[in-house]
Amino acid sequence: MPSSGSKILIVDDEPQIRRFLRASLSAHDYEVLEADNAANAIKILTVEMPDLVVLDLGLPDMDGLEVIERVREWSQVPILVLSIRSDESDKIAALDRGADDYITKPFGMGELMARMRAALRHRQQAEGEGDPVIALGDITVDLAKRQVTRHGQPVKLSKKEYELLRVLVSHPGKVMTHQQLLREIWGDAYIEETQYLRVYVGQLRQKLENDPGRPHLIITEPGVGYRVQGEETTAV
Repeated sequence: MPSSGSKILIVDDEPQIRRFLRASLSAHDYEVLEADNAANAIKILTVEMPDLVVLDLGLPDMDGLEVIERVREWSQVPILVLSIRSDESDKIAALDRGADDYITKPFGMGELMARMRAALRHRQQAEGEGDPVIALGDITVDLAKRQVTRHGQPVKLSKKEYELLRVLVSHPGKVMTHQQLLREIWGDAYIEETQYLRVYVGQLRQKLENDPGRPHLIITEPGVGYRVQGEETTAV
């Protein structure tokens, strides 16, 4: 599990938001850093090397989308966007540029912290050695052996079903856009073929969910993409 002492950088030009987040995160033993614009954020990132960034897009000196692009040129630090922009196009743009997750304001602190924990777990997993065995409740995915079990029993998946599941569980809690998934699994020529994803996600849910009509494992982000529910995801 991620340490509650992780270092979190809050990038937001609204003092009241920074105060609220500082108080809430400090109460859970996170170390909190603050920046009120993009220039200060990038400077703090290079010096302090935080474990996670909570980023507003509406900064006074640079659009947050450009901040994401610049940071991704040299760092894979988890970036969680926290923005008033709620259009699907804004969410997709942020995720395609390398954000790990996107939450719109107003927001619930419980949801924000759950998404933070998922992003921190993903970073720890990515920094680990070897191919992990990932457990998601009663589902286990052995990335080295390419094996999937449910309640300890093998689950037979097609090649594309497995590849889709592999990509999702390799980024627990991270929203993967339709374009990201299609590009990685089917290739650039298929990035507009979102019906492929609907079909294969539906097939995975039939095989892995207790109630495919009310999924708890593979979550739909309407108009944007999918994510694996990260709160119960562990690498063993």
